[in-house]
Amino acid sequence: MAKYSKRKKDWSKEVSREQKVTLDEAIALCKKYASTTFGERLDVSIRLGIDARKSDQNVRGSVVLPHGTGKTLTVAVFAKGDKEKEALDAGADFVGGDDLAEKFAAGWSDVDRVVATPDMMAVVGKIGKLLGPKGLMPNPKTGTVTADVAHAISQIKKGQVQFRNDKGANIHCTLGLMSFEASQLVDNLTAVIETLVKLKPSNAKGTYIKGISINSTQGPGVRVDENMFR
Repeated sequence: MAKYSKRKKDWSKEVSREQKVTLDEAIALCKKYASTTFGERLDVSIRLGIDARKSDQNVRGSVVLPHGTGKTLTVAVFAKGDKEKEALDAGADFVGGDDLAEKFAAGWSDVDRVVATPDMMAVVGKIGKLLGPKGLMPNPKTGTVTADVAHAISQIKKGQVQFRNDKGANIHCTLGLMSFEASQLVDNLTAVIETLVKLKPSNAKGTYIKGISINSTQGPGVRVDENMFR
């Protein structure tokens, strides 16, 4: 028979898998049962009314959270010439070409995001099988393949999160730290929802935002009433 911690027993009395609550109530519950021993995040899972089997209904993009993520991201940029200097001036942590690709090929991947100028994608493509599984492969849809590297770096450093639907038509991303004010977490989730609505595939029929659930890193999932975002 499974044994549950006192903390889990406590939240199971108050958090129902079936009940949907307002966003304010959901955040309050997540804060109540978040651990104070380390900086937990608040994450969101959003179920979309799309057919994930059809490529033209897949949703992928990025959004800069109004209040950031609470974490400073490390950025590597594939660029050369003037764009290399532009990237360094914009705050890139690592910049290079073949030398940077060789570093990744040797097993190094101590970065959170990778940006590349279009002319460097031939170099990046050589290590695509290494970057892809780690979620680091640059992509035009997320703004990480661009000639405007300064803007891309700026967006990432401000608190940009990337997302793409999984096979179950769900989107997952962070909303920031549990130490954020509740109003900041509301703003961040609202920004994610607004961006998803803008990215709705034209051929997706019926209800688009079908379910929302939030949870702290080690806390319970709390269902949010999605009607407040329709």
